[in-house]
Order: sequence, then structure tokens, then C-alpha cells
Amino acid sequence: MNDMIIEAPDPYTIDLEALNVAQPAIFQADAHWRYFERLRNEAPVHYCPESDFGAYWSVTRYQDIFAVDTDPQRFSSAKGITIGGAGGAPVAKKQSAPELEPKKPQQQFDGFGMFIAMDPPKHDLQRSTVTGVVAPPNLALMAETIRARATTILDGLPVGESFDWVDRVSVELTTQMLAILFDFPFEDRRKLTRWSDVATNPPGTGVTESAEQRRAELIECLEYFTELWNERVKAEPKGDLISMLAHGEATKNMVPFEFLGNLLLLIVGGNDTTRNSISGGVLALNENPAEYAKLRKTPGLIPNMVSEIIRWQTPLAHMRRTTTQPVTLNGVDIPEGEKVVMWYVSGNRDESAITRASEFLIDRQKARQHLSFGFGIHRCMGNRLAEMQLRILWEEIQKRFRFVEVVAAPQRTYSTFVKGYTQMQVRLHPY
Repeated sequence: MNDMIIEAPDPYTIDLEALNVAQPAIFQADAHWRYFERLRNEAPVHYCPESDFGAYWSVTRYQDIFAVDTDPQRFSSAKGITIGGAGGAPVAKKQSAPELEPKKPQQQFDGFGMFIAMDPPKHDLQRSTVTGVVAPPNLALMAETIRARATTILDGLPVGESFDWVDRVSVELTTQMLAILFDFPFEDRRKLTRWSDVATNPPGTGVTESAEQRRAELIECLEYFTELWNERVKAEPKGDLISMLAHGEATKNMVPFEFLGNLLLLIVGGNDTTRNSISGGVLALNENPAEYAKLRKTPGLIPNMVSEIIRWQTPLAHMRRTTTQPVTLNGVDIPEGEKVVMWYVSGNRDESAITRASEFLIDRQKARQHLSFGFGIHRCMGNRLAEMQLRILWEEIQKRFRFVEVVAAPQRTYSTFVKGYTQMQVRLHPY
């Protein structure tokens, strides 16, 4: 187990004014729940004057989060969408790449421009360039490929002995799908996983040792994708993400680090979120054996269960906005220029908006009305693809195994942003 894990103090012993939920260690220890419970009950719009990420406001109730997420005019994304950059990592410096010459200064987030960290109209133009890759006709075509990949992965697993589900299933399936979406060389697909981990984890927390190493690996990512870009820009437009970016009117003139930012957005969005929901679903069913029994009896619940898994896991714990003017939210005045953090992980457990929110129920009514995908103009572009991957995987799991047993406490990510797992030892039990 990671030696960085701490025993978090009881949040009810801390002065409310000093309560700071933006601590990666409490997420890694799975100790954040009572922190958010207290904020929801006592200060749903809460100001924290001091943290490793500076001062910020926490928004912890469902309806308040919805209000912020659907108001891009007053709550801007242009100054960043996480509380302290990607995983709290240092800001990278700009650098050019071969054949992608800088055109003009761009808005940067954690050193990289990306359309999720933009406001309209530029956000809308760049996002619309790539949404076609997950349009319903393309999803229908991808379903058969996902099932074939899931079948191959599951049939290659050892039965009756312990192995790491995160690496063998969660990472492998999502990385294979990313390779398809990017038309990325299949033999190098694990580079995508590595770059995702590098982008979302601060140096010194087990992924990279220093800011210099982190930056060097992200430059490697940029250089690799620049070669793919230059191949695609000279060819006829195709249906993969790189070709779409290279030929899109709103994206073909991106400067290098804006290109990298959008790549990282698409990699993290297509990798971390789905892979951690795949692992989180296994854990949730182990922790709730009555629900696992319900699944065995009624496998037709799988599509609904997928939504409940995504709510329960909340693979991205938060998103951040910045106020563009003085705002009053739930009776609390927030000045202009303030960091406002929407804690999706808290809103998804808000009993005032979700009945029995603290329970995992695979037959929950209106299970898809969760916060995990966000709302408004920044709602997760690939939400239907993520649901489809999870649905198909669980359909294939249920055909083969009576029980995917978690045999040791999972190791969790050290992050306030990506809420996930680095390891989960399981044992498969066939019918």
C-alpha cells in the first residue's frame, strides 16, 4: 500500500472556517465523505481561505452545482477547470514542435490550451469539431468492436487466482478504445495510459519524480502526436480524432500547446473516467452483496446499473470555474475573480436531491440524473461511449463469471481531481 496514505482527522473537530477538502491525501484514504457531509449540512457554499491550491469556494449540493455548471457567463472556464491545474502539477512552459508553428498567444490551462477550459464562442467551435467521433451512428459501429475487445480481454484472464483488475481490464479496455478513436498505433497504446497518468498526477506522487520529468514526458506526447498530425493533415479527412482536429476549421491552426491541451483532454476524458468506473463498479458490487445478487438474478438491470456505478464512483471529483462578476449563490455572496469548485463527488451524495443517495442501488429510479458528466456546454462529450463500454463489459462479465471478488483493499489515486484506483486485486469465480 502507498506509504503516503494518512489517517485523516475527523472533520467535525475542525473549525468550519478552516475546513479544507482540497487535500489529495483524504481522497486517497477514502476519508473525504464526512468532510463533504459536513459542508452540505452546514455550509453548502463554503469559503476556504488557505490551501495548497490557494483560496477557493466549495459548492457541495446538487442544485447549486447544477446552477454553476449551467451558467458559463458568470462562472467561466477560461482560467482553468481544476482547483490547481492537472492534479495540482506545476505549470509547464511553452515550447514549439516540428511543423506546428505558433500562430498567436492562446489561453493556457496548466500550460496547455484545451476547449474545456474555454468559454463560448471558441469552446463551441473547437468542441463541435470532434463531437462527430461519438455521434450515434459512430457509436453503433463501435459497439461490435468494443464487444470483441472485451471478450478477448476477459477470456485471457486467469480464473481462480489473484490479479490486478485495474491493469488487466480497466486500463486495457479503455486504452484499446482510445487507440481506435485516435487511430493510434496499437502496439504503442500503453503510451496513452502513461500520458494520462502523467498529466493528472503531480510530480513526486508515484508517477513522475519531478516537474522536469513530467514536462519531458508531456513534450514526448506532443512530439508523438505531432507526427500523427502531420501525416493526417496531408491525407484526406477521416473519422479519427487527430484527422478531425487537423482538418477542422476551428482547430487546424492551433499552436502546439493548445494541440497538446486538447489531446490531454481527450485522453484523460476517454481513459481515466471510464477505467475508474470499471474498477469502481467491481468494488461497489463487492461492498453491496445484495446488489450483486440482484444483478445475477436480473442481468437486464445492467444499463441502469452502469448509470448508478458512474454516480457512485464519480470518476472526476470536481470541476472548477471562476466568477466573472459578483455572484450570490444559495444566499452567499461570492466576489468577482474567485475560484469556485463544483464538488461532483459531494453533489452525487446529496440526500436533498437524490433519494437514498448514500446507498448503491442498481435498480435506482432515474439513475442517469447524476452529476458525473457535468451539465451545460461542458457536459462530457463521450458520456454515451463511456456508458456503452461499461454496459458491454458487464454483459460479457456476467456471461462468464458468477463473482468478481475483490481480495484486498484497493489502492486509490492521490488526487483531488481524478477519483480512481491504481490497483485492485481480484479473483474470478466461474459459474
